Amino acid sequence: MTIRVLVADDQMMVREGFSVLLNAMPDIEVVGEAVDGREAVAKVRELAPDVVLMDIRMPGMNGIEATREIVAADGAAKVLVLTTFDLDEYVYQALRAGASGFLLKDASARRLADGVRVVAAGEALLAPSVTRRLITEFSRLGDAQRMAATAQAAYGDLTERETEVLVLIAQGLSNAEIAGRLVVAESTIKTHVSRILVKLGLRDRTQAAVFAYEARLVTPG
Repeated sequence: MTIRVLVADDQMMVREGFSVLLNAMPDIEVVGEAVDGREAVAKVRELAPDVVLMDIRMPGMNGIEATREIVAADGAAKVLVLTTFDLDEYVYQALRAGASGFLLKDASARRLADGVRVVAAGEALLAPSVTRRLITEFSRLGDAQRMAATAQAAYGDLTERETEVLVLIAQGLSNAEIAGRLVVAESTIKTHVSRILVKLGLRDRTQAAVFAYEARLVTPG
Protein backbone atom coordinates (compact mmCIF):
# COMPACT_ATOMS: atom_id res chain seq x y z
CA MET A 1 0.00 0.00 0.00
CA THR A 2 1.11 3.55 -0.74
CA ILE A 3 1.75 5.73 2.31
CA ARG A 4 -0.06 9.06 1.93
CA VAL A 5 1.86 12.03 3.35
CA LEU A 6 0.99 15.66 4.13
CA VAL A 7 3.91 18.09 4.50
CA ALA A 8 3.33 21.03 6.89
CA ASP A 9 6.03 23.71 6.94
CA ASP A 10 5.94 27.50 6.54
CA GLN A 11 8.97 27.47 4.22
CA MET A 12 8.13 26.74 0.60
CA MET A 13 11.58 25.36 -0.20
CA VAL A 14 11.35 22.88 2.66
CA ARG A 15 7.89 21.71 1.60
CA GLU A 16 8.90 21.30 -2.02
CA GLY A 17 12.17 19.60 -1.12
CA PHE A 18 10.50 17.00 1.08
CA SER A 19 7.77 16.47 -1.51
CA VAL A 20 10.29 15.79 -4.26
CA LEU A 21 12.29 13.38 -2.10
CA LEU A 22 9.26 11.45 -0.89
CA ASN A 23 7.46 11.29 -4.24
CA ALA A 24 10.57 9.62 -5.65
CA MET A 25 9.86 6.63 -3.39
CA PRO A 26 7.68 3.90 -4.93
CA ASP A 27 5.65 3.35 -1.76
CA ILE A 28 5.14 7.00 -0.68
CA GLU A 29 2.95 9.76 -2.13
CA VAL A 30 2.74 13.37 -0.96
CA VAL A 31 -0.96 14.17 -1.21
CA GLY A 32 -0.81 17.77 0.03
CA GLU A 33 1.10 20.61 1.65
CA ALA A 34 0.23 23.09 4.42
CA VAL A 35 1.84 26.43 5.30
CA ASP A 36 0.85 26.44 8.99
CA GLY A 37 -0.81 24.38 11.69
CA ARG A 38 -4.33 25.54 10.98
CA GLU A 39 -4.09 24.54 7.33
CA ALA A 40 -2.52 21.23 8.35
CA VAL A 41 -5.50 20.41 10.57
CA ALA A 42 -7.92 21.29 7.77
CA LYS A 43 -6.04 19.26 5.17
CA VAL A 44 -5.85 16.22 7.43
CA ARG A 45 -9.65 16.27 7.55
CA GLU A 46 -9.86 16.77 3.79
CA LEU A 47 -7.15 14.41 2.56
CA ALA A 48 -6.91 11.76 5.33
CA PRO A 49 -3.13 11.23 5.04
CA ASP A 50 -1.38 8.37 6.82
CA VAL A 51 1.50 10.56 8.01
CA VAL A 52 1.89 14.29 8.59
CA LEU A 53 5.40 15.75 8.45
CA MET A 54 4.90 18.57 10.94
CA ASP A 55 7.23 21.51 11.47
CA ILE A 56 7.10 22.71 15.08
CA ARG A 57 7.73 26.41 14.63
CA MET A 58 5.17 27.95 12.31
CA PRO A 59 3.26 31.26 12.46
CA GLY A 60 -0.32 31.27 13.71
CA MET A 61 -1.09 27.77 14.94
CA ASN A 62 2.23 26.04 15.60
CA GLY A 63 3.03 22.38 15.12
CA ILE A 64 2.36 21.45 18.75
CA GLU A 65 -1.18 22.86 18.70
CA ALA A 66 -1.85 21.31 15.31
CA THR A 67 -0.58 17.92 16.48
CA ARG A 68 -2.85 18.07 19.52
CA GLU A 69 -5.90 18.81 17.35
CA ILE A 70 -5.07 16.11 14.81
CA VAL A 71 -4.60 13.47 17.52
CA ALA A 72 -7.73 14.60 19.38
CA ALA A 73 -9.75 14.12 16.19
CA ASP A 74 -8.96 10.41 16.59
CA GLY A 75 -8.09 9.93 12.95
CA ALA A 76 -5.59 7.54 11.46
CA ALA A 77 -2.97 10.18 10.69
CA LYS A 78 0.35 9.82 12.52
CA VAL A 79 2.43 12.95 13.12
CA LEU A 80 6.17 12.98 12.48
CA VAL A 81 7.69 16.13 13.96
CA LEU A 82 10.31 18.06 12.00
CA THR A 83 12.82 20.34 13.64
CA THR A 84 16.21 21.90 12.97
CA PHE A 85 17.88 20.90 16.24
CA ASP A 86 17.65 17.66 18.21
CA LEU A 87 17.60 19.72 21.41
CA ASP A 88 14.61 21.78 20.33
CA GLU A 89 12.80 22.74 23.54
CA TYR A 90 9.46 22.02 21.91
CA VAL A 91 10.16 18.42 20.91
CA TYR A 92 9.02 17.09 24.27
CA GLN A 93 5.80 19.10 24.10
CA ALA A 94 5.07 17.84 20.61
CA LEU A 95 5.57 14.21 21.64
CA ARG A 96 3.35 14.70 24.67
CA ALA A 97 0.74 16.23 22.35
CA GLY A 98 0.65 12.94 20.47
CA ALA A 99 3.37 13.06 17.81
CA SER A 100 4.60 9.58 16.89
CA GLY A 101 8.18 10.55 16.28
CA PHE A 102 10.82 13.15 15.59
CA LEU A 103 13.13 13.83 12.65
CA LEU A 104 15.78 16.43 11.90
CA LYS A 105 15.21 18.58 8.83
CA ASP A 106 18.68 17.79 7.52
CA ALA A 107 17.93 14.06 7.42
CA SER A 108 18.95 12.20 4.28
CA ALA A 109 16.33 11.15 1.73
CA ARG A 110 16.67 7.56 2.91
CA ARG A 111 16.31 8.53 6.58
CA LEU A 112 13.28 10.67 5.77
CA ALA A 113 11.55 7.88 3.85
CA ASP A 114 12.41 5.29 6.50
CA GLY A 115 11.04 7.61 9.19
CA VAL A 116 7.75 7.95 7.34
CA ARG A 117 7.53 4.16 6.96
CA VAL A 118 8.32 3.53 10.63
CA VAL A 119 5.68 5.98 11.87
CA ALA A 120 3.08 4.77 9.36
CA ALA A 121 3.60 1.24 10.67
CA GLY A 122 2.78 2.38 14.20
CA GLU A 123 6.32 2.29 15.54
CA ALA A 124 7.97 5.06 17.53
CA LEU A 125 10.77 7.09 15.98
CA LEU A 126 12.89 8.14 18.95
CA ALA A 127 16.65 8.59 18.71
CA PRO A 128 18.72 8.18 21.90
CA SER A 129 19.36 11.93 21.98
CA VAL A 130 15.61 12.52 22.03
CA THR A 131 15.15 9.98 24.80
CA ARG A 132 17.62 11.89 26.95
CA ARG A 133 15.91 15.16 26.09
CA LEU A 134 12.51 13.79 27.07
CA ILE A 135 13.80 12.84 30.49
CA THR A 136 15.51 16.20 30.96
CA GLU A 137 12.43 18.17 29.94
CA PHE A 138 10.18 16.07 32.15
CA SER A 139 12.40 16.71 35.16
CA ARG A 140 11.91 20.45 34.62
CA LEU A 141 8.12 20.32 34.74
CA GLY A 142 6.60 21.99 37.78
CA ASP A 143 3.89 19.33 38.15
CA ALA A 144 6.29 16.40 37.72
CA GLN A 145 5.42 14.79 41.05
CA ARG A 146 1.67 14.92 40.42
CA MET A 147 2.09 13.50 36.93
CA ALA A 148 4.36 10.76 38.22
CA ALA A 149 1.88 9.75 40.90
CA THR A 150 -0.96 9.60 38.37
CA ALA A 151 1.11 7.57 35.93
CA GLN A 152 2.31 5.17 38.63
CA ALA A 153 -1.28 4.49 39.66
CA ALA A 154 -2.18 3.71 36.05
CA TYR A 155 0.71 1.35 35.33
CA GLY A 156 -0.25 -0.68 38.40
CA ASP A 157 -2.64 -2.56 36.07
CA LEU A 158 0.26 -3.89 34.02
CA THR A 159 1.77 -7.30 34.65
CA GLU A 160 5.42 -7.57 35.60
CA ARG A 161 6.35 -8.63 32.05
CA GLU A 162 4.30 -5.83 30.50
CA THR A 163 6.05 -3.31 32.73
CA GLU A 164 9.39 -4.74 31.64
CA VAL A 165 8.40 -4.37 27.98
CA LEU A 166 7.22 -0.81 28.60
CA VAL A 167 10.62 0.14 30.02
CA LEU A 168 12.37 -1.30 26.97
CA ILE A 169 10.02 0.59 24.64
CA ALA A 170 10.95 3.78 26.47
CA GLN A 171 14.61 2.97 25.94
CA GLY A 172 13.98 3.00 22.19
CA LEU A 173 14.15 -0.75 21.47
CA SER A 174 12.18 -2.23 18.58
CA ASN A 175 9.94 -5.29 18.96
CA ALA A 176 12.68 -7.48 17.52
CA GLU A 177 15.27 -6.06 19.91
CA ILE A 178 12.96 -6.50 22.90
CA ALA A 179 12.26 -10.08 21.86
CA GLY A 180 15.99 -10.74 21.69
CA ARG A 181 16.57 -9.14 25.09
CA LEU A 182 13.79 -11.18 26.75
CA VAL A 183 14.41 -14.34 24.70
CA VAL A 184 10.84 -14.67 23.45
CA ALA A 185 9.16 -14.61 20.03
CA GLU A 186 8.62 -11.23 18.39
CA SER A 187 4.90 -12.05 18.08
CA THR A 188 4.77 -12.34 21.88
CA ILE A 189 6.22 -8.85 22.23
CA LYS A 190 3.66 -7.48 19.76
CA THR A 191 0.93 -8.95 21.95
CA HIS A 192 2.44 -7.37 25.07
CA VAL A 193 2.70 -3.97 23.34
CA SER A 194 -0.93 -4.12 22.22
CA ARG A 195 -2.08 -4.97 25.75
CA ILE A 196 0.03 -2.16 27.23
CA LEU A 197 -1.51 0.40 24.89
CA VAL A 198 -5.05 -0.82 25.62
CA LYS A 199 -4.58 -0.94 29.40
CA LEU A 200 -3.04 2.53 29.53
CA GLY A 201 -5.35 4.05 26.93
CA LEU A 202 -2.44 5.14 24.75
CA ARG A 203 -2.31 5.77 21.01
CA ASP A 204 1.08 4.33 20.12
CA ARG A 205 4.59 3.40 21.26
CA THR A 206 5.72 7.01 21.50
CA GLN A 207 2.99 7.83 23.99
CA ALA A 208 3.96 4.67 25.86
CA ALA A 209 7.55 5.92 26.06
CA VAL A 210 6.45 9.31 27.37
CA PHE A 211 4.20 7.57 29.90
CA ALA A 212 7.17 5.55 31.15
CA TYR A 213 9.18 8.72 31.73
CA GLU A 214 6.29 10.35 33.59
CA ALA A 215 5.81 7.26 35.76
CA ARG A 216 9.55 7.38 36.45
CA LEU A 217 10.01 3.86 35.20
CA VAL A 218 12.90 5.33 33.22
CA THR A 219 15.33 7.72 34.86
CA PRO A 220 18.37 9.64 33.62
CA GLY A 221 21.45 7.48 33.61
